[in-house]
Amino acid sequence: MNLDALFTLNCGMYVLSSRFEEKTNGCIVNALVQVTAFPPRVVVSVNKESVTLSLIERSGHFAVSVLDQDTPLQVIGLFGFRSGKDTKKFEQVKYFLGKTGSPILAEHTVAYLEAKVIGRLDAGTHVLFLGEVVETEFVNPQASPMTYGYYRDVKG
Repeated sequence: MNLDALFTLNCGMYVLSSRFEEKTNGCIVNALVQVTAFPPRVVVSVNKESVTLSLIERSGHFAVSVLDQDTPLQVIGLFGFRSGKDTKKFEQVKYFLGKTGSPILAEHTVAYLEAKVIGRLDAGTHVLFLGEVVETEFVNPQASPMTYGYYRDVKG
């Protein structure tokens, strides 16, 4: 089996974030898909060891910032390779709190969505959250969204 074939699947690069009380965190995800249009719903896959997962479970909400192709590697590294257990990630970037109170990147973001968790599925090492979209908006509609393929081929 050639697992590299899975890299042909088209997926984006996102910062998934949540907030509970005063604690914020976010992580890079690429497993996100819109599953219904009306009402708008998405599914996102989150590693069980992620601090973001615990915040989503406690708050019942999450936000997704769609990264643009110009996102610096420092931002990707901060959210992709640093743990929220020992790093206050949102202290190092510009952000704003959305309708649900979840943090949203203010820079290097094409658009964002916020969702209320309406379902959860254990997937072994990850949890799949089904979210009903409660808000979505453009931050920089002229920017091009970063795909995982672009990240691997150009950024990585």
